[in-house]
Amino acid sequence: MSKHLSSNMEDYLEAISLASNEDGLARVTDVRDLLGVKTPSVTGALRVLAEGGYLKHEPYRGVTLTAKGRRAAEDVRRRHGILSSFLSDVLGVNAKTANIDACKMEHVISRETLEKLHDFLHKYTGRPRHHTPDKKGK
Repeated sequence: MSKHLSSNMEDYLEAISLASNEDGLARVTDVRDLLGVKTPSVTGALRVLAEGGYLKHEPYRGVTLTAKGRRAAEDVRRRHGILSSFLSDVLGVNAKTANIDACKMEHVISRETLEKLHDFLHKYTGRPRHHTPDKKGK
């Protein structure tokens, strides 16, 4: 987890990453809808993330993640995917609950614990160690 970003800001980066089209552009409305927040909240978060060098926001066009933003978003998505897979594949938690719980856990889990879970998941499922589960945990 990033030492400089709050869990809220990490959620915004993750949502932008998920909402991005093939050109890397995400619409503010898509981010808003993914997170279930109001447009002014998205606008405020985008300003903070742009000031931190995580994205570029072009009003009326959309948002693109910078290299720094892509790395941070991928890290959050990786944590989420590993946790969601562990919860559903190993513990048998239903996918919806696993996704909700992973969303909460991804912000507080230590790097060491995450890597141990990832190793265990690899051994348990037989998937390659480098496999990063997607948002749905697959």
